[in-house]
Amino acid sequence: MSALATSRLSAATPRTDAGNHPLGGAGIMIRFALRRERIRTPAWLVIIVGSTMMVAAAFTNLYGDAAERARTAASLGTPAGLAMTGPREYMKNYTLGAMMSQQMIGWVAVVVALLSILIVVRNTRTEEETGRAELVRSMPVGRHAQLFAAIVVAVLANVVLALALGFGLAALKIDSMDLAGSLLYGFAHAAVGIVFVGITAITVQITAHARGAIGMSLAIVGLAYVLRAAGDSGDHDVLSWLSPIGWAQRTYAYVDDRWWPLLLALGLAVITAAIGFWLSTRRDVGAGLRAARLGRGTASAFLQTPIGAAVRLHRGMIIGFAIGAFVLGAMYGSVLGSIKGMLSGVEPLDQALKETGGSLTDAFAAMILVVLAMIAAVFAVIAALRPRAEESGGRAEGLLATGLSRAGWLLSHVVVAMLGGAVVLAAAGFGFGVAGAGATGDQGLIGTLTLSALAYAPAVWVTAGVAVALYGWLPRLAPVAWALVVYSFFVGYLGQILQLPDWMNKLQPFGYVAKVPVHDVTWLPEIVLTAIAAALVIIGIAGLRRRDLDLK
Repeated sequence: MSALATSRLSAATPRTDAGNHPLGGAGIMIRFALRRERIRTPAWLVIIVGSTMMVAAAFTNLYGDAAERARTAASLGTPAGLAMTGPREYMKNYTLGAMMSQQMIGWVAVVVALLSILIVVRNTRTEEETGRAELVRSMPVGRHAQLFAAIVVAVLANVVLALALGFGLAALKIDSMDLAGSLLYGFAHAAVGIVFVGITAITVQITAHARGAIGMSLAIVGLAYVLRAAGDSGDHDVLSWLSPIGWAQRTYAYVDDRWWPLLLALGLAVITAAIGFWLSTRRDVGAGLRAARLGRGTASAFLQTPIGAAVRLHRGMIIGFAIGAFVLGAMYGSVLGSIKGMLSGVEPLDQALKETGGSLTDAFAAMILVVLAMIAAVFAVIAALRPRAEESGGRAEGLLATGLSRAGWLLSHVVVAMLGGAVVLAAAGFGFGVAGAGATGDQGLIGTLTLSALAYAPAVWVTAGVAVALYGWLPRLAPVAWALVVYSFFVGYLGQILQLPDWMNKLQPFGYVAKVPVHDVTWLPEIVLTAIAAALVIIGIAGLRRRDLDLK
């Protein structure tokens, strides 16, 4: 927050009144939060709404025939198919709207939850971590004003998303997707997002670090998705009713149009947000409820090196992402044994997989490996952007005041980010292979799919390299690196199904990796991608050496 903004805050809120009220100064804090989010959040909303509308339009072309949709419902009616999509209730009248709700809510709701988590963390724990919150609290601002502002802005973003999805889908005038169902479809997503606004209001009180709060919230998102998948795949859906994502899917938008499950989400959001406000009174500014553990009296020789310090900072996130990638890989691997029956007759998927070549199992594995590679890319970008947080938080200044060079400091983080990305890939491929071997009886899948996943490492490194290059020269624009990850996921995963032109696939690094395990690894693209990643890192280091540190 700039000195000008701080002075405006001081002038706008009389100290005697606003400072004594818990929400004093909340109005101007909301304005600050809206200004901070004026670019990032609208960009997220445009991507989510735009991609949803593209998928809806594509469904019209791909599944316009009722017989085609009936065959698709029959193929996805297996436990594995329901775990990957949604509850069976949608299949009773498998219209385009029902298909859209069943197949999209589960995935998109995870993205909406991530958006909500980032908004709350960015406007609360990150502000405390960088010391700006302490400066604000020295002004006539109430104790709860900052958390209240973050919640208001996050909820507002979800409401805007719901309205945009609702009116946008209704405007497409697709049969069975009327305005009422479209609005329910939109608010089902918003409900999940608002639940995680409340949950994150708690996690930001527990830990003193933004990455810790994000990690805990994402772990709960993963648990919610697993509960939903386990409940939908069985005969009893009790587990699904324990998940906010399950509540959203049980609105049965475009089928029964039930609004009441959203009341569960609203109630949980109110309760968790109230707990978050209460917990915020139990700690000091900048501290978390969970006390930091005391370290050893002396650091090991490895920890005293730049790379050792970087490993220490990133190890928790590496472990968390590796476990999550392993579990997700195992979920996909568990359906490999029945994949032929699942996809038989689903013409668009059949066609997409035939274009990939090889057996149906190998083609499906090649498609899923792209999804798993995106998990590694998300980790790599987060880790590559960590130096920015260290710099803005003032911690990098102390390290660079020693004999450590800027290049050595940044390179240590980059090496850990890239090797960590490879670890996450290996974990995802190993989980995919172990579960796939159990489902098919082919033990060779363990090694094959683990090595196939590692083939995407150079592409993951390029995404990290883009983040490093932006950070080095234009640190304020470093988050733009996320656009490459989002674009790569959209084109790489949905491109074949939506039959997007091949040139769009070649605009992202994952489009140059061979479709393993269908085809053998082609080394020239792997080498070129690695060289591009190295060049981007060198460019980023050069930028960091030439600019002033961004200290706040």
